[in-house]
Amino acid sequence: MNRLLSSLLFIVAFLPLAACQAEEPYKAGLQYEVLPEVVSTSDPSKVEVVEVFWYGCSHCFAFEPKIKAWLKEQADDVKFVVVPAVWHPSMRLHAKAYYTAKALKVFDKMNDVIFEAMNLKKQKLLNEAEIASLFVANGVSKERFSKVFNSGSIEMAVDLAEKKQARYRMQGTPELVVNGKFRISGRDAGGHSGMLKVASFLVEKERANLK
Repeated sequence: MNRLLSSLLFIVAFLPLAACQAEEPYKAGLQYEVLPEVVSTSDPSKVEVVEVFWYGCSHCFAFEPKIKAWLKEQADDVKFVVVPAVWHPSMRLHAKAYYTAKALKVFDKMNDVIFEAMNLKKQKLLNEAEIASLFVANGVSKERFSKVFNSGSIEMAVDLAEKKQARYRMQGTPELVVNGKFRISGRDAGGHSGMLKVASFLVEKERANLK
């Protein structure tokens, strides 16, 4: 009788755990990857979501309005960080353009301009002069652009981005990394909408660790 009672108590205790596990819609190794090494985040008091992108990536261009809409739905404890992808010399130029726009405080305008130039107008932007022309056309003097674009601080920012993407084990763009622990790709998550659903799931998972 005591053995039967013990068995029943074990089953009752196990059921909530089993139900909780069954309810998880996304699994590590299937819809997302657990990074072998946790990458430190910029603010441990928040859940960090990193997007790794490239201006010349048509998928990133299509993902841009979707992630902007997703971000509007997030609480204040979510910190969004963008890391430009760098695995080719031309991509380093585009990463420098990203950080230059930030430094010159013209990012809100130039982000769309660069995306559209590469994806709609099919401009390759393979050298500094081509990139400079975009900034000049949008109100930035060529001298000011050149000074910032070629500054040591911009080079350092790009170097850091390159190191981070290696630690994120990036395989393409766009990809998301949640709290330096989980990498999400469109291929594994089932497209752009799937990426954002998995990101929401992992943000909620990490949010519990902040409390």
